[in-house]
Amino acid sequence: MKTRVIILLIIAFAYVNSFAQQQTFQDSLLDRMVGEWTLKGMIAGRETTHDVIASWILNHEYLQFHEISHEKDSEGSAAYEALVFIGWDSQLNQYSCLWLDNTGGGGLSAQAIAHAVRKGDDIMFLFKGADGSNFHTTLAYDRNTDSWQWIMDGEENGKLQPFARVKLTRKK
Repeated sequence: MKTRVIILLIIAFAYVNSFAQQQTFQDSLLDRMVGEWTLKGMIAGRETTHDVIASWILNHEYLQFHEISHEKDSEGSAAYEALVFIGWDSQLNQYSCLWLDNTGGGGLSAQAIAHAVRKGDDIMFLFKGADGSNFHTTLAYDRNTDSWQWIMDGEENGKLQPFARVKLTRKK
């Protein structure tokens, strides 16, 4: 009887210990986004500058970035602000992204969630609207300059319409 209890305790300890040692999400490309950035470029036909801070959160399971525009609204608040979370969906073998911003609410809906595959140093997200529209967001890393390009396009009748062309440079 004692032997059985000891064996059961060893099995239970090994089982619990295996969960405690699970690997966290590791991604060498997303690791390059961690830090403080200045975003500059064109969004919706206007020149803009934003601050972006990216960090790993929740036991290194998600990359979070907080984006805040320098431009102010009529009340003196940031004209644009977003919280973005990127993780890995191991069942689908692709990235997942939740993009929440202050452009109209309704962020906790299916159209705020995108999926992406990685091709080289590009991560190409596709957001699908409830009305059947598509919005493409590509995060493209440039190893030579240690910078990121964000390329965002709406899709109309199968044709891409430029929405944003911005570059993130690391703050010194």
